[in-house]
Amino acid sequence: MYPFSDRFLPTLAESHAPVTEVTLFRTDGQVEHLEHVGGSVTVDRGSQTRRTCTVTVADLSLIPRTPADKVATYGAQLRLARGVRYSDGAQELVPLGVFRVDEVGGDVDEGPVTISGKSLEAVIADDKFVAPHRATGNAVNSITALIQRSIPDAQIVSTVAGATIGARTWDVEGDPWAAILELGAAIGAEVYCDAGGTFVIAELPDLLTATPVWEVAAGEGGVYVSATRSMSVDGVYNGVLARGESTETGAGPFSDLVVDNDPGSETYWGGPFGRRPMFYSSSTLTTTGQCTAAATLLLRSAKAPNASADISTLPNPALEPGDVIRVVYPDGTRELHQVASFSVPLEVGGDFSVQTISAKEGS
Repeated sequence: MYPFSDRFLPTLAESHAPVTEVTLFRTDGQVEHLEHVGGSVTVDRGSQTRRTCTVTVADLSLIPRTPADKVATYGAQLRLARGVRYSDGAQELVPLGVFRVDEVGGDVDEGPVTISGKSLEAVIADDKFVAPHRATGNAVNSITALIQRSIPDAQIVSTVAGATIGARTWDVEGDPWAAILELGAAIGAEVYCDAGGTFVIAELPDLLTATPVWEVAAGEGGVYVSATRSMSVDGVYNGVLARGESTETGAGPFSDLVVDNDPGSETYWGGPFGRRPMFYSSSTLTTTGQCTAAATLLLRSAKAPNASADISTLPNPALEPGDVIRVVYPDGTRELHQVASFSVPLEVGGDFSVQTISAKEGS
């Protein structure tokens, strides 16, 4: 979760006044706080662009009509935040994301105006290679170089060791963000832009060992509203075979198979679920250990959970995909869930639903 004060979460469960903020940073240097009437921020771990937003405003002057308007809008950024106003009048906001403005439009006579944006991964993805790009050596350094190639002042935080990778060359027209994700996978890490606009290189938290960051409980003082639960075997795997071989250096081949080896798991390798491997290969994997790390990361999201859920609750803007939350149902059943996606409303009273990718019963 994004950092906040000790009184933030308890206040979410109480009657409180939500506060939202929309700030537009134009390319001509102007900064405006926009009066808005609606909108939302969608956060999805499964999307290469992790955050997208729409903001609805009444100001018709924001619709670009002249070349000067376009210059001020093309490349502009939105910074969104949501939080609470406490009973003592103080307010606390947590960021919802930094977005490149991608589209502005609306009825030119009556409005409203809708502004749409994508988080900063899109800036890197659109900056396609115009010459072959070669990465080798330290993976974190290579990822940092690719991010700062497109955003020179980007802030980058890594919580993983910068292991050495094999040489890998991407061709002209290649997608730099796809290259970054491949380099991250080679060291068992995800790479994404967080709510504050910082690029993060980190492992996906392990549901079995992570400490829950929030309790969604039914009953008095809780934030639980409703939930649906389901299970599906579509797209589910209980083993990952990662392989690496460098055509540039001749190193390899290397490989490692990582499987669900928990006998108590519904997806235990060789148990009733059977053996369902998926496969991943990259020339950046030049040791068996790198293959193991990549396969381990992929297995966490690929293996079947014993339950998944769509949980309606009171809005919590501080959530991040990968966070582990505890859900306490009205019948007292307790589960740990790992957050996959959600959408935060910018208006008071908007729906807030959290989709989870895995769950553990009795936690």
